[in-house]
Amino acid sequence: MSEPSQITIVVPCYNEAQRLDVTRYQEFAAAHPEVRFLFVNDGSGDDTLRVLSDLHTRAPHCMEVLDLEQNEGKAEAVRRGMLHAFEAQTPRDFIGFWDADLATPLDEIPRFVSALEANPKRDICFGSRVRLLGRSIDRNALRHYLGRLFATVASFVLDLAVYDTQCGAKLFRVGAQTRSLFATPFCVNWTFDVELIARLQAQTATRSHSGDANARIYELPLNRWHDVAGSKVRPTDFFKAFFEMLRVYQKYGRGGRRARVGQV
Repeated sequence: MSEPSQITIVVPCYNEAQRLDVTRYQEFAAAHPEVRFLFVNDGSGDDTLRVLSDLHTRAPHCMEVLDLEQNEGKAEAVRRGMLHAFEAQTPRDFIGFWDADLATPLDEIPRFVSALEANPKRDICFGSRVRLLGRSIDRNALRHYLGRLFATVASFVLDLAVYDTQCGAKLFRVGAQTRSLFATPFCVNWTFDVELIARLQAQTATRSHSGDANARIYELPLNRWHDVAGSKVRPTDFFKAFFEMLRVYQKYGRGGRRARVGQV
């Protein structure tokens, strides 16, 4: 029997002391020793760092904390966490990031791993909040419809049929190609997920790589997802996101065709 894949999940945290479900993280880690969590404290002003430090003290083998003294925003917190995980001495097969509030349950992680293991051409697995029969996707109606509009614009900018770029659950196959996607700071914050895809498209177009962007990314319809009280995302942020999308388009062009290797 082959050894289970080793996974690191980066969890960006900003003022999450009251919302972080410590018990769920601990229970999942105990049941899945192949999974390691890297919590990134993004300059929180509450007791988040203390809560995370306590988690690490209780289970240092599977709970790690990266402390950013100043608030950098989610995009940079994720980027710094991903680079830290890629550079870790412990070999990993997959590295991903997950929203701290667990709107996407942790028990979806094995499904992400299976989706990448099923096809070696897949480098990234995106969680997708699709309302299908037999699934439990509980999303605020306004955010859902704004999200559909956003996805339509994102599909145009990327020249790629993508259903859900903004779900906060993504997993990457470890390798030089995927690591390079995080090598430089993003030009946007809220929509860095879209920029990630644009970088992958530019990379695929300018480097020797088997398959295209459509083959390298796999969207996995989630079994469960639910809005969590206290979310920092507001409906007005969707309008900010459209301006950010324009910045992505200006930098990378449609489908990432404007960027060069050095820019990604």
